[in-house]
Amino acid sequence: MIKPKRLQPGMTVGIVAPASAPYEPETVRFAADVVRSLGFVARLGAHAFDRHGYLAGTDPDRADDVNRMFADDAIDAIICLRGGYGASRLLPLLNYDAIRAHPKAFVGYSDITALHMGITTHAGLVTFHGPTAGAEWSEYTVTEFKKVLFGSEWPDTIGAPPPFESREGAAERDNRLTPLVAGKGRGRLLGGNLSLISHLYGTPYQPDFTDAILYLEDVGEAHYAIDRYLTQLWLAGAFHKAKGVAFGKFTDPADSTWLHDRPLEDILGERCKALGLPAIMGLMIGHIDNQTTVPNGCMAELDVDAGTLTLLESPVE
Repeated sequence: MIKPKRLQPGMTVGIVAPASAPYEPETVRFAADVVRSLGFVARLGAHAFDRHGYLAGTDPDRADDVNRMFADDAIDAIICLRGGYGASRLLPLLNYDAIRAHPKAFVGYSDITALHMGITTHAGLVTFHGPTAGAEWSEYTVTEFKKVLFGSEWPDTIGAPPPFESREGAAERDNRLTPLVAGKGRGRLLGGNLSLISHLYGTPYQPDFTDAILYLEDVGEAHYAIDRYLTQLWLAGAFHKAKGVAFGKFTDPADSTWLHDRPLEDILGERCKALGLPAIMGLMIGHIDNQTTVPNGCMAELDVDAGTLTLLESPVE
């Protein structure tokens, strides 16, 4: 895997919109201010303000912004404006040779999972499932982002729940880690949004989960739909190849009163238990305010008993 250079204040960060358009143009200006607040110089893609129906411009224009940002040596890193829908439409239009020749940090999550998988598979570049520029970053999110991309002492953990201030009559509710299958596993981190990972199976951008630590999250999905995505990956053999599964958050589940819900814990654990595959749920990965940054392609260890996901090497040079 090719690693991008580590970030530092004063670098120039490009902002691209490869998926959905923001609801208001002011969101684009807000995103530039968020990037500047991190100590970077912000550079907007040429089509950052475009709109083409529910997309942030036409497919060729959105892909052109990504390709130009990678090819431009004055750009040190790229952060996506938002997710939504449309990133997978760009996969045949990306210049993977240029991406490989001009490695730099590429950051985003949700629908951006499609680009992470395409770039990891066809360019061999470590990319980062992390916050988008169009969102307000919490202190936890900034700390995890800097830990991964500014450099740290490795090995080090990522995705641990933020500290909880205990008191009588109170216990942590929202950020609990739930062991599903005990054990440890080591491998390269691969994953992102569950529906996108499932969506890419059977395409030339399908990731190879052989000896991988698979991490998965999603938002707005009914429990039966989560079951369906996981069943597809199980039928495709993804879980059989992996060394462990780190489940993040599955937030804002869609209404499915027409179908009796099973507990999410049962759904996520079912396939892993059948294979004896180490698995945990509840890491700070997903559509949440306090979000970690996960480097695709970086060697990591999942220790279910300890409740840790540890990067074994630096994801940046």
